[in-house]
Amino acid sequence: MARWQRMVAAAALGALPLVGGSALASSHREAPFITELPKVDSTDFYMFRSYEEGREGYVTLIANYQPFQDAYGGPNYFVMDPDALYEIHIDNDGDAREDLTFQFRFRNSINGDNGLTVPVGGKDMNIAFPALGPITDDASRAANQHVIETYTVKVAREGRRSAAQDVTRTGGATTFAKPFDNIGTKTFPNYEAYANTFVHTVTVPGCEGTGKVFVGQRRESFAVNVGVLFDLLNVPDFTAILDPANRGAFPNPLADKNITTIAMELPIACLTASADKPIIGGWQTASLRQARVLNPRATYNVPAREGGAWTQVSRLGMPLVNEVIIGLKDKNRFNSSEPREDAQFLDYVTNPTLPALVQTLTAGALTAPATPRNDLVAAFLTGVPGVNANGATAEYQRLNTSVPPTPAAQQNSLGAVGCFNAAKQVDLTAKGCDPAGFPNGRRPGDDVTDIELTVAMGYLVPGALPAGVVVHDGVLQEAAQFDASFPYLKAPLPGAGATPAPQTRN
Repeated sequence: MARWQRMVAAAALGALPLVGGSALASSHREAPFITELPKVDSTDFYMFRSYEEGREGYVTLIANYQPFQDAYGGPNYFVMDPDALYEIHIDNDGDAREDLTFQFRFRNSINGDNGLTVPVGGKDMNIAFPALGPITDDASRAANQHVIETYTVKVAREGRRSAAQDVTRTGGATTFAKPFDNIGTKTFPNYEAYANTFVHTVTVPGCEGTGKVFVGQRRESFAVNVGVLFDLLNVPDFTAILDPANRGAFPNPLADKNITTIAMELPIACLTASADKPIIGGWQTASLRQARVLNPRATYNVPAREGGAWTQVSRLGMPLVNEVIIGLKDKNRFNSSEPREDAQFLDYVTNPTLPALVQTLTAGALTAPATPRNDLVAAFLTGVPGVNANGATAEYQRLNTSVPPTPAAQQNSLGAVGCFNAAKQVDLTAKGCDPAGFPNGRRPGDDVTDIELTVAMGYLVPGALPAGVVVHDGVLQEAAQFDASFPYLKAPLPGAGATPAPQTRN
């Protein structure tokens, strides 16, 4: 056995006792451990019936990673981790266990044997920059793009660590190309056209028909008044967060950031167990090997050696759960766990701290509903009866694929909140009802911050909130801020050059 192999094996064995606890576990940016691992930090998960015209028979899955990307963050920018395993999981029989897992692995290589070079003093010297000239097509990409990113996709059907089969693109190839990040308008004169060439048509083993896959940098898709919320609700007038006229009063603090997106669009029948079981559950994760041995003579391709079993370090299903529901001491544990294990976190849902904090910080302007909060159990752990409950008690997104998609221009940014009558019973004929929106899955334009604040403060509890009141953060999210076709999220901001207009309410 080679010295490197012995070191990796020894480190892996030494790490085994840590697995299952919080030492090798993580969550989103707000959890302590994941701040050390930004390349595998899950940021947002979306699952919805495709509303692009002519694609209504498909479901779109979007898993975002690597938060807080500054567009100018070179020279290495935000390539994906080649030593990580990025996954999207689907439960289609209501047992809180994955029935399909889509696995993404990445490879980053220098263009050519020695990378891109320029002649200096009679020698061909490797450049430090990510590009050598403008990139507009395959030929200029081959000549001028210094780092070539590719990935593979597999599907596992008998558990996430069972034997997996290759997802293939047109022609049968198993390797997919990924666009480089948006360096700027001189390197990429038309980045959107460049990136669109990386939308691949795919065939998934065991599925009839074809789907689509795109992996690449996108503009940050989440909207939240994050500084105000974490700074003890730092607003001068608490009644302002109850005035619907103020929902778009403030700019989105995240609007100048990018993220990295893994997007899939697949036929409904590919994801459901059968036509009479239309409800699916979904979530994303990222995993790393148990052990890492640093290479004392690091190279571009081998800065370290990884070994041991895959260990989950990030998890995301429903938005904002680990940020505002799970207590700080259990955030790492939550994202090392699987949905089938979520009974251990039940108290955080039935006895939530957020409403109590809001009541205190607003000096009683908003009152926390009485506990236990069984309404939140339906919203976050079981699904809503008659809409998307599937028999499982687990925290993940649920989508009833039999509910038709709502066209972008007709979507309600408050999702399915309008589908409940005064008695807080489901009424699909109610004014403003959009049953295709969150929490029936999640679309990019669903303002989940406002929805979850409103639900947390008692929207589903009869009499807890005045009729028509929406508790909001002053930052609006709606479908008009996104594209109406796959992959839906906007092209990323450029590192230099033209700057798009800020996202505002139309």
